[in-house]
Amino acid sequence: QVQLVESGGGLVQAGGSLRLSCAASGSIFSIKAMGWYRQAPGKQRELVATITSGGTTNYADSMKGRFTISRANAKNTVYLQSNSLKPEDTAVYYCNADLITGWGRREEHWGQGTQVTVSS
Repeated sequence: QVQLVESGGGLVQAGGSLRLSCAASGSIFSIKAMGWYRQAPGKQRELVATITSGGTTNYADSMKGRFTISRANAKNTVYLQSNSLKPEDTAVYYCNADLITGWGRREEHWGQGTQVTVSS
């Protein structure tokens, strides 16, 4: 069984920063890519950024410049550094992993989400 556990969310004032972490654990052979998505109240879940095992990153256009994704492959962990936060960044942030399990199956897994609230 595979689990993704996010941490680092919370309440921050506009202009502040947060660093989110997501650790994958369980029967994992390899992780092809990890990413962050977010869902604001009443809106659809949207891409923030993804990163491959080789370090190739992809950002949603609206996220470029203020968000930085990084990864520690040895720890099966992905990070999201969020700077100059705005109230419209308020959302539940979800971690995602595209991986090969110990049984050789390619699977997609999601974390439970971590709340980020930006006050004005």
